[in-house]
Amino acid sequence: MRAAVPSDHDALWAILEPVIRAGETWALPRDMRRDEALAYWHDGKQVVVAEIEGRVVGTYFIRPNQMGGGSHVANGGYMTAAEAQGRGVARAMVADSLVRARVQGFRAMQFNFVVSSNERAVKTWQAAGFEIAARLPGAFDHATLGFVDVYVMYRTL
Repeated sequence: MRAAVPSDHDALWAILEPVIRAGETWALPRDMRRDEALAYWHDGKQVVVAEIEGRVVGTYFIRPNQMGGGSHVANGGYMTAAEAQGRGVARAMVADSLVRARVQGFRAMQFNFVVSSNERAVKTWQAAGFEIAARLPGAFDHATLGFVDVYVMYRTL
């Protein structure tokens, strides 16, 4: 794991684009352009990349979930390259993000919009100690399943 640098943009886009285009796990416009996606991924966030043998295979960000009175709770977003899924990359990224969040003084972490049909992510987050704090019925318009529930997931640090 290391901090992302500008020379990672091609690798980041190679991860972000298929996830965005699929419309199955992230509430981002499916036609989002590269520059918009990279700006979204970086804006106000600490961005980290996961590498295996020098190749970027995943990325995550952390940031304060809210300003002011909510700034002690971190928020994170994670994406793994398709060819690296099932290899523990997401698990390693969440573990790394929890350490970084603690070091930065966050007291908890919250995921605001976990698509319920993304069962692999839900299980990964639960294994890392996150609990489903709320269910938002039909809050995500999934590209193939239609309207599915969304979870707000939370854990203290």
